[in-house]
Amino acid sequence: MSPESPTPEAPEILPPDDAAFARAAALLRAGELVAFPTETVYGLGADATSDAAVAGIFAAKDRPQFNPLIVHFTSAEAAEAEVVFDDRARAVAAALWPGPLTLVLPRRPESRLSLLCSAGLDTQAVRVPAHPLAQRLLAECGLPLAAPSANASGRISPTEAAHVAASLGARVPLILDGGPCAVGLESTVLDLSGPEATILRPGAVTTQDLTPIAGEVRETLDAAESLELKAPGMLTSHYAPGHPVRLDATDVVGDEALLAFGPEVPAGAVETLNLSPSGDLTEAAAHLFAYLHRLDSADVRDIAVMPIPDSGLGSAINDRLRRAAAPRSQDQD
Repeated sequence: MSPESPTPEAPEILPPDDAAFARAAALLRAGELVAFPTETVYGLGADATSDAAVAGIFAAKDRPQFNPLIVHFTSAEAAEAEVVFDDRARAVAAALWPGPLTLVLPRRPESRLSLLCSAGLDTQAVRVPAHPLAQRLLAECGLPLAAPSANASGRISPTEAAHVAASLGARVPLILDGGPCAVGLESTVLDLSGPEATILRPGAVTTQDLTPIAGEVRETLDAAESLELKAPGMLTSHYAPGHPVRLDATDVVGDEALLAFGPEVPAGAVETLNLSPSGDLTEAAAHLFAYLHRLDSADVRDIAVMPIPDSGLGSAINDRLRRAAAPRSQDQD
């Protein structure tokens, strides 16, 4: 099968039927990009063994090349061909893969993966996604897939196919439409490349989930703590809407949109979306990026965000919101 070129106006968005998977696999084997759903967010996939294909991700996202990419595999065994697992990493993988967890591990000297995936570091971020459509795509193309979030660099992460199309347009030839992502936050990133287990990016898998398996787990929430960006999502300004974001809002002014949380919501916003009227953090995480996309399209001065409890999954939500609200730079993911 010979992949066809996309139209210049827009990507193809296809339902996940047999023909769509065949076309997606052919595009990936030809070095093209395909956006696909995972349980976390939509990923922008490319052949992780091809320098040219991985470079296409950076070009499509306008992404700084010092920021590493996560490589997705069908299984821990497939990942172990490219990175070094110790007993601790095997235990974590056995307990929590497939799932929304990325492990940073030492890269094997003989690894087939493009050095662009690791941004020149001696470590590589790897994941086994749980989403059945992601698993099928990995199996059908027969390749490990480098797949950051399928959005323009530094902007709101996509949790629906339409978000990908709006952000990237025809820079991605094909989007597999698997509906909304269940988790709605990027994967937790756990660095196991050294003696100390460290969370580099919080997500749905929490410290409480990891400690019984990996032992004491340290949290690093700012790239300034490290001279090397060992994982995606560590840049200070990240996940940013076009409008400014005002955090910890307890009231609003008339020209603001409001991202609310909980049952008590201040009135007066141009538009209000409530992450979870009942105060459920899992529901809030699933809605976060979709609601930011919707509020960012409103004719407002900025987006006010109500306080979110900073515990459990709330810490991951607040991490994304702090980065969305941070001063903007040109070096965004």
